[in-house]
Amino acid sequence: QVQLVESGGGLVQAGGSLRPSCAASTSIFSRVTMGWYRQASGKQRDLVATITGGGSANYADSVKGRFTISRDNAKNTVYLQMNSLKPEDTAEYYCNTRAWGVDFWGQGTRVTVSS
Repeated sequence: QVQLVESGGGLVQAGGSLRPSCAASTSIFSRVTMGWYRQASGKQRDLVATITGGGSANYADSVKGRFTISRDNAKNTVYLQMNSLKPEDTAEYYCNTRAWGVDFWGQGTRVTVSS
């Protein structure tokens, strides 16, 4: 079982920054790929970024150059540095990992970007 707890969302003006984090309770954290997803109201949940245990990152085209995913394996925590935020980034942001063939999700953290 893996528990994921997100924090660090909030309300920010367009052009601003936020850095949500996700704390994971698992002994295998350093070996699993972690991901951030987001879901805007009335839309499907989309992948934002992933990072492997070794630190290789991938991003959705919509956030490349603005968002940076990182992880601290000593703290079992993954971060999402979000810069140059746009109103279209407004969504619930979810942390995810897959272990033992099962997807685990956090409860989400709300990010609202005002224009």
